[in-house]
Amino acid sequence: MPGEDAMADRSIRRLEDSIERDLSGLSYGGYLALDELLGAQRPLTDHHDEMLFIIQHQTSELWMKLAIHELRAAIRFVAADDLGPALKCLARVKHIQQQLTSQWSVLATLTPPEYAKFRGALGKASGFQSVQYRLLEFLLGNKNAAMIEVFRHDPAAQATLQAALDAPSLYDEFLRHLARRGYPVPAEVVERDWAEPYVEHPGVVDVLAQVYTDPGAHWAVYETCEELVDVEDSFQMWRFRHLKTVERIIGHKAGTGGSSGVSFLRRALDLTFFPELYTVRTEI
Repeated sequence: MPGEDAMADRSIRRLEDSIERDLSGLSYGGYLALDELLGAQRPLTDHHDEMLFIIQHQTSELWMKLAIHELRAAIRFVAADDLGPALKCLARVKHIQQQLTSQWSVLATLTPPEYAKFRGALGKASGFQSVQYRLLEFLLGNKNAAMIEVFRHDPAAQATLQAALDAPSLYDEFLRHLARRGYPVPAEVVERDWAEPYVEHPGVVDVLAQVYTDPGAHWAVYETCEELVDVEDSFQMWRFRHLKTVERIIGHKAGTGGSSGVSFLRRALDLTFFPELYTVRTEI
């Protein structure tokens, strides 16, 4: 009957008595600082699609912040020879990377004419200048001292990057862990200038070949190796989707920050964080 339907509708809409209505204390919006967070999107033009561009990059920075948080914890755990918690952190990093990669499909809905309407307002601003992206690269082992100079306008950022440059990366700590466990990792690998880029060493390939030849006898190390490969694979997928999204939107134009654009991004695909973990596959 119509009256019964109306009563049912009112019943569904009625709030449960136990739901908190006094939000004068700590609330959802207050805890998450939503006024500040949702007020941080400040387009420089009145073009509709600039909001997409801003949110895409802001959310990427938030995910990168969490990835950095997890990677720093993973490095500490490996340095303490506690692989279990480190693997949990790396598993979370992989899921964060999946979020970062899938976001490119949203930005890819931005067409060349739409981007052209507000690109000029960006000036020299570019993702190349992301401090957090550079920090991620350093934590994973892609050290490049020349990048420190790019952030001379921001002493705090420079200090953060310099500290990461001078410290062992995730892979460095993993190799040091292997050495402490009695694996014959070459001494020049576990004690070196951490600010220098890591260079593949045949002695490390031999150690990993031992692990991969008999995974059961080296299970914790073997599992960690595969987790590291997963992380690198996910990072490369992120790089590739970035490249293809940029190519789709601006073709082969130079980047706003002065890079060669797609060509610059394509060269990054040849970089590897954990080289011996790929070389050893040829040896098996």
